[in-house]
Amino acid sequence: MIQLFFFYYLAVASIASAVLTVGLRNPVHCGLALLSLLFHIAGFFILLNAEFIAAVQIIIYAGAILVLYLFVLMLLNLKTEERFLHRRYAFWLFFALLAAGQTFLFLLRSPFAGKPGDVTPDKVTRFGHSQTIGIVLFNDYFLPFEIVGVFLLGAIIGAIVLAKDHPAGAVQAASDQKEASQ
Repeated sequence: MIQLFFFYYLAVASIASAVLTVGLRNPVHCGLALLSLLFHIAGFFILLNAEFIAAVQIIIYAGAILVLYLFVLMLLNLKTEERFLHRRYAFWLFFALLAAGQTFLFLLRSPFAGKPGDVTPDKVTRFGHSQTIGIVLFNDYFLPFEIVGVFLLGAIIGAIVLAKDHPAGAVQAASDQKEASQ
């Protein structure tokens, strides 16, 4: 009964944090909402008795990745306008809920719904959580894991390139400063 209560709490808080992550205008506030989302997802892993994955979720995602995200935001020095409510939000909320409901129905009718995985409870008991995760990660998901690493590297390089001052902009700023002094 208590697990069901925590599941519903984590579900509602995760959905609210995800909506705030996408909907807020200030990038730093979006980062804080993302932090809340990552902590609540770690709570789901704890409910599934996967404490190692919960710790990895907090250390890697809530720690390193979010700090990297905020570092890139500070590097870009984005200026945002503060608008909290817009008329089109109801329109987009309607279509987002429609898409979420349709996705939920597709997932319920999926031929893979409720299908057990290859890792049995006996295998987890014999090898342990960490070793089982390592075996599955480096046997079945090694290529996608490396592709995600390359994408993250590309995102970092792209942020640095975008944040660099272009020579034309520096020349224009110098000429504007010269005109202002005269």
